[in-house]
Amino acid sequence: MPAIDQFVAGFANGDAISNEAVVLRQIFRSWGRESEIFCESKRILPELRKDSRDLGDYIACRKPDDIVLLHLSIGSAANELFASLPCRKAILYHNVTPPHYFDMINKRTSYDLAKGIAQVKQLADTAKVNMADSVFNAAELTDAGYKNVQVLPLIIDFEKLRSAPDQKALRKFDDGKTNVIFVGRCAPNKKLEDVLMAFFHFQKSVEPDSRFIHVGSSAGTERYLYLLLARAKELGIANFSFSGALPQSQLNAIYQSADIFLSMSEHEGFCIPILESMMRDVPVMAYSSSAIPETMDGAGILFGEKRYDMIAELMGRVVSDSAFNSALIAGQRERMKRFIDRDLVSELGNHLAPLLK
Repeated sequence: MPAIDQFVAGFANGDAISNEAVVLRQIFRSWGRESEIFCESKRILPELRKDSRDLGDYIACRKPDDIVLLHLSIGSAANELFASLPCRKAILYHNVTPPHYFDMINKRTSYDLAKGIAQVKQLADTAKVNMADSVFNAAELTDAGYKNVQVLPLIIDFEKLRSAPDQKALRKFDDGKTNVIFVGRCAPNKKLEDVLMAFFHFQKSVEPDSRFIHVGSSAGTERYLYLLLARAKELGIANFSFSGALPQSQLNAIYQSADIFLSMSEHEGFCIPILESMMRDVPVMAYSSSAIPETMDGAGILFGEKRYDMIAELMGRVVSDSAFNSALIAGQRERMKRFIDRDLVSELGNHLAPLLK
């Protein structure tokens, strides 16, 4: 039976694409298929090298009737190899962040993103099956010349979120302060400086006994992190934490102690932490951009302007008005039920059917 393998541009803990690749590998193996994850070894975290294979090994171990699924998100040697393969092919598009966000932060990342945009166009006629994990992303593929693009939302392992929180972290953050959180890479498109401005108004004028917590890797964006730390000190914000990437148990503790998830991001292809927050009954407030309205799906609070003082006032209502808070949580639970009730494994099988026959 032909194998179903996956190509990723990078393989790391806490990365949404890496996490989904692991889930998909489990699904493919449950179908009775051989399945491996391939990536350039230099882009695999050392502790994960037993869980994936070097991209250069692919040619020697696979046959022309095998299937390769490419996770397309940035310029990569994986994209180049994928284009040259004589096997059956599928693409799952996660979006490419506009390079200009990284121009002053990391020139290499900016270059890779620009290369990714070019490669997206070059791959338009390469795969028989084209998928995207949001309608927003599917529209980009269609505009780039892709045919019959199917939407497959990210397949998420929510069981990790249900695991026990780290008790030490829980004691640290669940201390009576109002916790405003954002989870996601410390990246310029996330606009964490805008989150800090809204939190500044919230702490100054609404709830002084509050804390801001960011969880997410700053690898490759250290310059941006230093700018954020300087900005927080310049504003005189008390009680803020940039925690970096955390193990799942500590992240669960952050979610459990959170009062609001606040996103000011200007570019998201999906934004898993929104759904993670909803799963943990954390009220979500988000700037309406890119795929975020689609991910929210009518739940939480969307705002179209970054009026920091008004956002701070609304944050105050979320934490002080119990009826309003309960209504938000109820709406988010309904949204999550709609998401969980979808049989995404069957949808994946239907999308891949032209290759599986």
